[in-house]
Amino acid sequence: MEHIPKFGDVKMFETFGFETLTPRTASILFGLGLGAAFGILAEVTRFCLRRGVIGAGIEGRQALAVWLTALAVAVIGTQGAVWAGWISFADHRFHAPTLPILSLVVGGLMFGAGMVLTRGCLSRLVVLGSSGNLRAIVVLGVAALAALATMKGVFAPLRNSLGAVEFAAPSLPALGALLPLVLAAVFIAQARPKLRVLVPAVLLGALVPLGWLGTGLVLMDEFDPIAVESLSFTAPLADTLFWTAAASAVGGNFGTGLIGGVIAGAALSALIAGRFAWQGFDGAGQMGRYLSGGVLMGMGGVLAGGCTVGAGLSGVATLSTSAVIALLAIIAGAWVAARVDARVSGRATSEFDAPTATPEAPQAA
Repeated sequence: MEHIPKFGDVKMFETFGFETLTPRTASILFGLGLGAAFGILAEVTRFCLRRGVIGAGIEGRQALAVWLTALAVAVIGTQGAVWAGWISFADHRFHAPTLPILSLVVGGLMFGAGMVLTRGCLSRLVVLGSSGNLRAIVVLGVAALAALATMKGVFAPLRNSLGAVEFAAPSLPALGALLPLVLAAVFIAQARPKLRVLVPAVLLGALVPLGWLGTGLVLMDEFDPIAVESLSFTAPLADTLFWTAAASAVGGNFGTGLIGGVIAGAALSALIAGRFAWQGFDGAGQMGRYLSGGVLMGMGGVLAGGCTVGAGLSGVATLSTSAVIALLAIIAGAWVAARVDARVSGRATSEFDAPTATPEAPQAA
């Protein structure tokens, strides 16, 4: 009988012709390809949860419909792979037996507030930075440094203190996988986004199970294991910063490849569509606002266990209770921050998501 590769089977790596590469090298190349696809699709759709949460009118509902469509596809695809026995999350951090509730909530609130201050989450800022937005590039550097400091540096004691408050983690029902699909259908019916945006959203969502399958099945080698992961931006940005500064001592990984791929894909898409344009800060006040948001997102993403993509798309797709809590905290943080910001500035909340360019013109953050 023909051998069928299964989760953790060393022969799967050889089956796809990767015997000339180490699993780590192959994972970098895989991340590069996955990231390029994400960069193109996210640039085309203006993929952003922030716009869906605080955006006004039809534009906000359309943005949420696109995001929920990607989430629904990510969840169904990932759970389909689990049901088929191709991958398992039994030992993954998203399904740890204890729930660091304080870290998840505080981190999620911080991240949500940060993405309002910077007008975009980390994934959106990588795409915008690749399109010539210098504000986004500066914020990403600050966020990566803050994330690294929270994981391994001066903010690590805070992370450990918050993470020490734990409870037993309840399991989510399998039928929960259908909720994103129902929500997506509702918002699609209300907002009626165009197919040229909805189809790329479906493809973007499919990248999540593809990532899990690639690192958890195809590239899995029991003698040289790599981390099982999919789309995410907080830790990969920190790893990329660390690798950039110490490449001779620290090797790359799936995350560094992913970030490089997103940059290349988004830049290519923006150049072809004529949306690439250099943009900078308008003044010291705006710069201070953005830098503050970058710190909040970098720290918050680590404390919450991920960003809107890492915890939101990839984490929720595993039916992780911690990922759901983190995502809800991010949404709550963004919603509250937008209203506080509106009161302080004296502007309507909707003005924070007012279009700054036509779909064919350069996109601002």
